Amino acid sequence: MWLAAVGLAVLLSAELHLGAPGLREWLPYAIILPLTVLATAWLGRLRIQVADGELRVDDARLPVKFVAEATPLSPAAKRDALGVHAHPLAFVVQRPWIRDAILVTLNDPADPTPYWIISTRRPEALAAAIAAARQG
Repeated sequence: MWLAAVGLAVLLSAELHLGAPGLREWLPYAIILPLTVLATAWLGRLRIQVADGELRVDDARLPVKFVAEATPLSPAAKRDALGVHAHPLAFVVQRPWIRDAILVTLNDPADPTPYWIISTRRPEALAAAIAAARQG
């Protein structure tokens, strides 16, 4: 998404650059490229939080009472969990540019989802927040 967005912004800036002589030549690049980077970062963000007894990942919500275990995953363990060992009914929020993840195992007999895998930059802090919410 980043490469396509910046590429289109460069093409649009170059197109506008062709029609503006003098000092206005660089103006499309100075305005369009930073706005494109900011818009792409804003669209690619994802909020993960533990609040009000729930684990919230964007629009998905999981009551922490149904969490059996929250385990931080190393990059190698994440690759294995998302590869051949992946369960077809697992809930996965995978962002390839984030190396670490957390594996949240569920204990809800009414839910066919066995676990959630969530990419996060701070898996240990998220696991601690889930554990604190389960106890409190």
